[in-house]
Amino acid sequence: MEKKKPENKLPIHLDREKDYLQTFLMADDTIRGVVLNGSWMINQMRWNHELGILETLVLGHAYLGACLMGASLKGKDRLGLQVDCSGPVKGLVVEANATGEVRGFLKKVPIPVEKPLEDFNLSPFLGAGFISVTRILADAKRPFTGKVMMAHGSLAKDLAHYYLTSEQIPTSFSLSVKFDNQGRVTAAGGMFLQAMPDAVPAVVQRIEAQVVALPSIATLLAEGTAPEDLVRIHLGDYAPRFIDRRKVGFICHCNRDQIRHVLTLLPIDELKDIQEKGPFPVEIRCHHCNTRYTFDREHIDRIVAARFSKN
Repeated sequence: MEKKKPENKLPIHLDREKDYLQTFLMADDTIRGVVLNGSWMINQMRWNHELGILETLVLGHAYLGACLMGASLKGKDRLGLQVDCSGPVKGLVVEANATGEVRGFLKKVPIPVEKPLEDFNLSPFLGAGFISVTRILADAKRPFTGKVMMAHGSLAKDLAHYYLTSEQIPTSFSLSVKFDNQGRVTAAGGMFLQAMPDAVPAVVQRIEAQVVALPSIATLLAEGTAPEDLVRIHLGDYAPRFIDRRKVGFICHCNRDQIRHVLTLLPIDELKDIQEKGPFPVEIRCHHCNTRYTFDREHIDRIVAARFSKN
């Protein structure tokens, strides 16, 4: 993966070392939570995928959501989040793993816009569709995928709907990306709260009401509030107990050898057509991180020759 650099000057408070998620328990350990600062991650995602404001908001919410859900992963476990929808977004694919690495892409870039945005309501751009969550666990024989119909046109609300419908667990998501008047991402973050089996319903309801009333998480992060302080200030009445912290980031492990291997798997007729018609250099992009890999005629000649030698 090639990490692209920003074209414009960055907000001075941005620092990749401040990107991390913090898990916690509260309300006598009956509520599990995760709070996340992913400001640098969302900026790196934007630079690599060359996204506008709308695209950054849509894909950024998915990165933050996958990151929060991935906080419970361990070892070599992975998680996939996929949206397939009828709106102009068309869909997206995001992956997260147990080490806090996130990657993924939009199916439509740029997202078609018929008129200037009046607000950040994304439901018209998502439309009707489905959310799928796939868990690839190291000790499981096969992946597990849950799929639900989108009910709200808001990724945060629809992820909460997924947990309630698919796993019967009351869950809350807050996903937030903040832009300045120059269109730059100044902060991005989120929060995930989930009721444990012995949670008291009345307590869960009070917490849900407080979460709805919370200020924008990205605004608080942009003002310098640390994720733990955000929880202490706004949910301190429930005695939060912080239990784990891990770095997060936009990382893709693609490399030239992997992409070359993909080329070698193409049907021989397609390879010969590329060899004869080009155009050269042949450029292949990794969907997940938008890194470009180029192959000149000599590379393609060697790949075709190797395929014929095996036949």
